[in-house]
Amino acid sequence: MHAAEISLWMIVVLVFLALAFDFMNGFHDAANSIATVVSTGVLKPQHAVLWAASFNVIALFVFQLKVATAIGKGTIDPEIVDQYVIFGTLIGAIAWNIITWYYGIPSSSSHALMGGLIGSALAKAGPGALVWGGVMKVVVFIFVAPLLGFILGGIIMVAVAWACNRSTPRRVDKLFRRLQLVSASLYSLGHGGNDAQKTIGIIWMLLIAAGLSGTSEPIPMWVVLSCYMAMGLGTLFGGWRIVKTMGQRITKLRPVGGFCAETSGALTLFMATGLGIPVSTTHTITGSIVGVGASRGMGNVRWGVAVGIVWAWIFTIPASALIAAIAWWLGRLVL
Repeated sequence: MHAAEISLWMIVVLVFLALAFDFMNGFHDAANSIATVVSTGVLKPQHAVLWAASFNVIALFVFQLKVATAIGKGTIDPEIVDQYVIFGTLIGAIAWNIITWYYGIPSSSSHALMGGLIGSALAKAGPGALVWGGVMKVVVFIFVAPLLGFILGGIIMVAVAWACNRSTPRRVDKLFRRLQLVSASLYSLGHGGNDAQKTIGIIWMLLIAAGLSGTSEPIPMWVVLSCYMAMGLGTLFGGWRIVKTMGQRITKLRPVGGFCAETSGALTLFMATGLGIPVSTTHTITGSIVGVGASRGMGNVRWGVAVGIVWAWIFTIPASALIAAIAWWLGRLVL
């Protein structure tokens, strides 16, 4: 791919489109970061989004860019990437995010982006364009991330209940209202660290295709900074429609439960980001919340709501892939 094949104006348009997706990712997934602290009354919504957004950006200084590298080089064949593939990818992901945000469905922005990549690559070059090892890693973690969140959430909840067995409910509530600020910051750190890097990977993929960067070169710092800032700004504006679903419809949470769910989600995200695996923060926190609720008895979880969310997970990759394939075809005609 030579630089002349992708015009400068097209690169600028696609970078802005990618940052728009990143903003929407933060906007859409803000509920994951703030739902528990808002629903338990620890922070007011406007304070919660500011808290979460700050730690989304601070993640820039904490995590290596392993997830960005996995997206940029480990999902589809870099040789087939052009402006139409990137355009289709971003339109597919953004469109699915808008649809799910409108209906208040906590789907995965990450998997919408993966679906967009897969759909555009298949539309252009067929199954041979996919790096199956990287794609399967993402698919496997659709199940592993929420399951790990579920298990850790339940274990942490049981351990905390045992440790606080002799304390009064009032003392426990007061303690975990403070500790939830710590767990919320850790979760937002993991959220920014994993999710912002996905857009970094997409922009880097575009720059490589345009001949403005190489696979052996470091990712340009302006890409890293702009993606983390866009993610933080998106979180700052918040995704209010999804907060109620995540915070109270799955299970009723008290500060101690919110702490356990966020800590479980943060541990899962830290592990995945450290390994360079792009996972869904939505899946992770949902699994953690269900695990916390189930630890107090299966009747404490509204399984109908949880099952509805799982169906949204299942449809995300194929739905965004279909939209992306259509957008790739339209892009070829219009751009």
